[in-house]
Amino acid sequence: MSKEIQQILANLPSVDTLLKQIDSNYPHGKAKETIQQVLAALRKEVVAGTRQTMIDQAAVLALVHKQLEEKQFSLRQVVNGTGTVIHTNLGRSSLSPKVQEQLLATSFHYSNLEFDLENGKRGSRYSHLVSIVKKLTGAEDVLVVNNNAAAVLLVLSTLTQEKEVLVSRGELVEIGGAFRIPDVITSSGGKIVEVGTTNKTHLIDYERALTEETGAVLKVHTSNYRIVGFTESPELSDLAELAHQHHLPLINDLGSGLLLDMRPFGLPYEPTVKEVLDQGCDIVTFSGDKLLGGPQAGIIVGKSEYIEKMKKNQLLRALRIDKMTLSALEATLSLYLDEKEAVEAVPTLHMIGLSESECLDKANELAERLRPISGLNVAIEKDSSKIGGGSYPEHLLPTYAVVLSGEHFSADALQEKLRLSATPIITRIKNDCNFLDLRTIAPEEYSLIQESLQEIFL
Repeated sequence: MSKEIQQILANLPSVDTLLKQIDSNYPHGKAKETIQQVLAALRKEVVAGTRQTMIDQAAVLALVHKQLEEKQFSLRQVVNGTGTVIHTNLGRSSLSPKVQEQLLATSFHYSNLEFDLENGKRGSRYSHLVSIVKKLTGAEDVLVVNNNAAAVLLVLSTLTQEKEVLVSRGELVEIGGAFRIPDVITSSGGKIVEVGTTNKTHLIDYERALTEETGAVLKVHTSNYRIVGFTESPELSDLAELAHQHHLPLINDLGSGLLLDMRPFGLPYEPTVKEVLDQGCDIVTFSGDKLLGGPQAGIIVGKSEYIEKMKKNQLLRALRIDKMTLSALEATLSLYLDEKEAVEAVPTLHMIGLSESECLDKANELAERLRPISGLNVAIEKDSSKIGGGSYPEHLLPTYAVVLSGEHFSADALQEKLRLSATPIITRIKNDCNFLDLRTIAPEEYSLIQESLQEIFL
């Protein structure tokens, strides 16, 4: 090793020296780790001969601060330019800004999570949701766990342990991530009894399958796929009547639960939670973070006699939600008390409800910001968005996208650079270009996109 290289290495500041000059807002461990990584990278460059000049302390500090700002935490905000509204890989639904105040108040202070303020005694964390759920759905009671698969597991574990569960063959679906309804049933201790066929199941099929070992009738809403053509299934009210005649609960796994009719958005009819309860379902389960637009949760609503049994199931302790999820869910549900406010304030509903012309206006605004960037080609194209999250799989929403290409970048290279920006920007590639679908991009994110592209095309 030459004396010049040794001198450059010796001139590098120590970890302790740099640590003393790092903003105290950064976690100490994270700051130390970042400094070590920066110094190791610089030493490697010097030894390899790619860096042959002295490096002053200020320059090293600048590199450290840049990395801390870009990669302070592993879980970070990203810009969703894919056009998929409920994007599982990107955290599904974004919470409404109106939820933030309530979430901050209950998360950063003590709260009455399990404390009854009226009588001064221990209370139930689930009691905070009963009143609002009754107003929105008409259900007698509510229980919330960490996701909908957990909700189905808890329901079946409580009501059908070592009993038969009647379910149509056409409803034995995979709900994502290789989790399948048949596996959830068997994991809960229930025994699957398939009725009917894949495309046709009649009421008589359920009736013939009933035995003394039957514990429940399960209805699974196939929200993530469709069988069209020669199909048939019994009316929900008729199925409920059959179950009740035999003193059995009718359980309905709605999956992506709805509190509002989506037809005004131009979407086909899907049953709401209230509608299926009104048709005689005893227990309904659905997700909090799909079309509802709240935090990840599995929501169980229905008759008190069944939910009270679930509250005594030891499995609930392992599946229960924390105060942040509960707080965010209550605040999200409160927006639904005014339908107009919900459509505007819940980001998932707002994005789904954007018209084609509104998407075009947004695309024009973003494109105007990006066109002055030298070396970047910017165009606008009509395209289609997806709702995602296993909801309305056959239905696309008309949209507009800002289409990007670079004179010195391939589509893949530009996509990677955007993905590795200080705030990652996630695009989709089509026709060798990067598409930014404006349906899923908020106006306040335009500046993030502009700054990232300006840095890429310096």
